[in-house]
Amino acid sequence: MRLVIARCSATYVGRLSSTLASGLRLIMVKADGCVAIHADVGAYKPVNWMNAPNLLAEEPDRWVVTNPAGERLEILLEEVLSDEVVPLDTERGLVLDGVERELQLLLAAHPDHVEPGLVTVTREFRTDLGPVDLLCRDPDGAAVAVEIKRVGEIDGVEQLTRYLDRMGRDPELRPLRGILAATTVRPQARVLAESRGIGWVEVDLQRLRGEEDPTPRLF
Repeated sequence: MRLVIARCSATYVGRLSSTLASGLRLIMVKADGCVAIHADVGAYKPVNWMNAPNLLAEEPDRWVVTNPAGERLEILLEEVLSDEVVPLDTERGLVLDGVERELQLLLAAHPDHVEPGLVTVTREFRTDLGPVDLLCRDPDGAAVAVEIKRVGEIDGVEQLTRYLDRMGRDPELRPLRGILAATTVRPQARVLAESRGIGWVEVDLQRLRGEEDPTPRLF
């Protein structure tokens, strides 16, 4: 991760436009290309940012971050106090909560609840940004990446977008598409997913549980 402490201002131009006044801030550039500007308040949320995938063009006093949709974040650097690169783990190391873990196991065993005809290839398919919950194949043989959340929100769509970008570079996984699966998918997440060609599905956990055979097994 690259950590830059600088006095800067920023302008974002895209679906919405915003301006960030000059101030002393932390600029983070992550391994996946995400660029985020942080103030010393606000917990985890940056005051302005550009999610990956994107292109960062640097000049001595100006950075311009552009994504494939043509949205642009321009950062004007007035004074750089520190510019340091610190190698961090790219694996999130995040343990799924009980509901997400159970959903993953049940949907791996019954992928037709995500989409009729799906066949599970593997769970926790690894990418260089972390594991996607399920890799499946549809009846036509196309690869389908399934990201599972208890509640599907915009962050889940962004996460799946990054995985699809990485997986799509492997010719053996093309054609490739993604589906966000959750017990509830928020309206904003539905809109963002559909705008990016990503499917979404709400899963009935109780019905899934009923699919399980209660007969004791040795495996």
